[in-house]
Amino acid sequence: MINVFRTPFFLPRLYPTLLWRHSPDQPDIFLTFDDGPIPAVTEFVLDTLQSFGAQATFFCIGDNVRKHPGVFQRIVTAGHRVGNHTFHHVKGWQTPDVQYLEEVRQCDAEMAKHGVSTELFRPPYGRIKRSQIRALGSRKIVMWDVLTNDYDRSLGEQDCLAGTVSATRSGSIVVFHDSLKAERNLRYVLPRYLEYLTAGGYQFKTL
Repeated sequence: MINVFRTPFFLPRLYPTLLWRHSPDQPDIFLTFDDGPIPAVTEFVLDTLQSFGAQATFFCIGDNVRKHPGVFQRIVTAGHRVGNHTFHHVKGWQTPDVQYLEEVRQCDAEMAKHGVSTELFRPPYGRIKRSQIRALGSRKIVMWDVLTNDYDRSLGEQDCLAGTVSATRSGSIVVFHDSLKAERNLRYVLPRYLEYLTAGGYQFKTL
């Protein structure tokens, strides 16, 4: 049976230059949040992380940074890391390379207004062409080891939690979404996930 929460083993072999898992020999988990910043949702995430003393990496959409600069600044002030997630959350497979790189540049420029620069990049939907990977050069392209599927509204909260916990291992890069679509599952799963893994001796760090 396919584990929909764990990245298939062959993908890191097909794309070995991308980051799928980090420091697997240490009891560390690398939480990541995609698609924010969004008022209320991202703020819930920040409050929850703070209550557990956990750090995370936020892959931000440039247009959301533009619309919600105060929430973005709060991420930065709290000591979390940020990464580029393009300006409009575009699909790499369906976007010409020149346009794709412009999306990345625009997101960089929006973050720079806040004095922030980052070498971290995550392709929206995890879809990126090999030509785009080459064009991004020295950027660290971050994928994931565990996908929470929190955005799937047909997935029950308890199933989302159970699947995410069972797929997590040392060094896992875990994807949550600080988005309206994922909010229901996120609010249920995140604090319980942090509580369970913290009790198990894991630490939550930035990439």
